[in-house]
Amino acid sequence: MGAMREPLPRGALGSLLLLLLLGLCGAREVHLPPGPLFRVEGTAISIPCSVSEYEGPTLQHFEWFLYRPTAPEISIGMISTRDPSFPYAVFGPRVQNGEVSVQRLRGDAVELRIARLRAEDAGVYECYTPTTDSMYHGNYSSKVVLKVIPDMLGVLAPTPRPLLRGRMAGTSPLQLSLSEGQELQLSCMAQSQTQQHTHLSVSFGVSAPDAPVGRQTLQEVVGVRRDFAVEAGGHFAERYRAGELSVAKAGSEQYKLAIGRVRPGDAGTYHCTVGEWIQDPDGSWQLIAEKRAALAQVTVQSIASQLAVSASPPEVRLSAGDALELLCNLSGPAAPAPHVVYAVSWEVGEGDGLLVAQLDTDGVAVVGESYANSQVGRRQVSLQKLTPAPGSYRLRIESAQPGDAGTYRCVARAYVHFPDAQLREVASSRSQGLKVHMKSEAVVVEAYAWLPVPATYRGDTAELLCNISVESTQAVHMAVSWWVEVTLGEEEPQGRMVASLSREGVAELGRRASGGDMSLDKVGPQCHRLRLHGVEPSDEGRYHCAVTSWVRYPDRSWYNAGAVKSNSVAVYPYARAMDTLFIPLIVGIASALFTGIAILATITCCFMRRLRKR
Repeated sequence: MGAMREPLPRGALGSLLLLLLLGLCGAREVHLPPGPLFRVEGTAISIPCSVSEYEGPTLQHFEWFLYRPTAPEISIGMISTRDPSFPYAVFGPRVQNGEVSVQRLRGDAVELRIARLRAEDAGVYECYTPTTDSMYHGNYSSKVVLKVIPDMLGVLAPTPRPLLRGRMAGTSPLQLSLSEGQELQLSCMAQSQTQQHTHLSVSFGVSAPDAPVGRQTLQEVVGVRRDFAVEAGGHFAERYRAGELSVAKAGSEQYKLAIGRVRPGDAGTYHCTVGEWIQDPDGSWQLIAEKRAALAQVTVQSIASQLAVSASPPEVRLSAGDALELLCNLSGPAAPAPHVVYAVSWEVGEGDGLLVAQLDTDGVAVVGESYANSQVGRRQVSLQKLTPAPGSYRLRIESAQPGDAGTYRCVARAYVHFPDAQLREVASSRSQGLKVHMKSEAVVVEAYAWLPVPATYRGDTAELLCNISVESTQAVHMAVSWWVEVTLGEEEPQGRMVASLSREGVAELGRRASGGDMSLDKVGPQCHRLRLHGVEPSDEGRYHCAVTSWVRYPDRSWYNAGAVKSNSVAVYPYARAMDTLFIPLIVGIASALFTGIAILATITCCFMRRLRKR
């Protein structure tokens, strides 16, 4: 069915010419983008059209016509906003199935849309607006040239396949299986043989395994824009800035993607999307063609799922002083990544455990605080790597002590080195516990405190003795300390150390409440003495001695074999007899002096009165 334009009213042509000659402003004007427009066959196009400076209602109607190059004088009606029967027969079916449509943007603006261009769609497009003006004034149509060019864009996947020219290029992608931390490299070929001046954009993206591929499901990794700028998409942007991934052009047609350290979340189907862009006469850039090729189906095995730790032997029995040796075996990815490093440590005890030794990612061994301090000295503990990563590790304690008995576990942690010099922990695993039993000789220690002189007077020296008895077949060194129980208000008595003698025989004196002097000495093989010189009432309290037994092992380390606390003895400084008479004596003397002075004053007063009478 055809569509005929409305004939101009009588005299309208003359009036229109008159207005044009007079150059009056405010005439109706129809706007189309400048041409020519180049679009690719099989792609979609949208051509906007608007009208301004019109009279009448704000809702204007539009009619679209096509002039084909083979018949440039014949207009073919395509579609109208007011007449459903407007399209010619060649466009009727396409309008009915929605391939050709007109979309109203506002009352005086629409957009012609062709979902899939055909070669015969090339020509001159005219947008015509039926008049609503009181008189013809201005122009009622505008034209633009559309050239439909063949699809010359091609995408080539990395496998030996023919150049793919479909809208979605690609059949079965490569199957790649990587371990976490390894490098992923993919490439694609992009080319266009069009005669027009166009720019290409290349984007690498990933979609979830077996998910339908589309703009909604495809997550861009990184891409080269039409202006040669490189941008990463979504959460890949931070990794791109950190240098973890890159895209580069190799030659005139090849583009390469590299992800230096893949993560489990990087698994999926990778695609290469190539866009062809052309610049319209109005300066805007239009995407005229787009192709996508499936590059590879990538699976990433996490290190956590592959890292396993075992310890041997399952049980150890040894005597104190023997060497304790434990092995830790790590198994990880079959093809270890160069950026993956491991830290191995041994712990003893339940729960988090106490650190015995650790070998960090740089191969530096660190011994736990309980094995190197001022109390025990520095024990000979070593942790050595025996085989390449992940490998086997050996813990060796040269002289085992009774306190080394317990449950041991080997803990392994895997880290990935990133370009920003950061280490990120990606996995950890611990072995089953193995039991270490120690056969040791018991050390039995007892302590008894007593006062050789039960009664102590103020100003005297108070002596306190501590007798120690030891039952052991090995050499035992004693550390002795003296304590006094202090009561503050209604609180429970608290112990305060007065003095101590270390296992090496070094004395350390505290501070007495009275501030007086004190001394420590040894008066017998197992008898220690504390002397408080010039005791005062503030030294009163209950005193006891505490004894800690230490055993020294061949590696020159010390072992705390036990500690005991003696009974408590009371120190009470008594007052002397002279001290009890001193106060009454002073009171008596003072009273006598007062009485004598009073009598003398009375006599003197009477004598002076008699002298005045004379």
